[in-house]
Amino acid sequence: MLTITQELWDRIVAHAREDHPDEACGVIAGPVGSGRPERFIPMLNAARSPTFYEFDSGDLLKLYREMDDRDEEPVIIYHSHTGTEAYPSRTDINLASEPGAHYVLVSTADTEDAGPFQFRSYRIVDGEVTEEEVTVVAAY
Repeated sequence: MLTITQELWDRIVAHAREDHPDEACGVIAGPVGSGRPERFIPMLNAARSPTFYEFDSGDLLKLYREMDDRDEEPVIIYHSHTGTEAYPSRTDINLASEPGAHYVLVSTADTEDAGPFQFRSYRIVDGEVTEEEVTVVAAY
């Protein structure tokens, strides 16, 4: 199960809407071993695509060094789908390289302004996708 604050949930959704029609992507880091998402880190979709996302390799290296210096790890890796449901694509599954992370997908397909959207979380380990419950809390 993923437990996330309302503030972080809102920031992920806002980023997804902001970057629409391109896919948005980012990371929420937390203290190593805590499983608690705390620090919101929106990233640039280097592909600038409505159907694919990729982190810039230089930005990603910088982020991992920064997380290491701060004793953090990626607790959530998120991105949006702009034309399909919030379910990992084959590419998403193949690129999932953090077995301890929650993979959050937000679908902005068929949304208008503050219209409906999907916010779902998955564990992806060795190509196996498992959806998990998301609990939104005011604070930890």
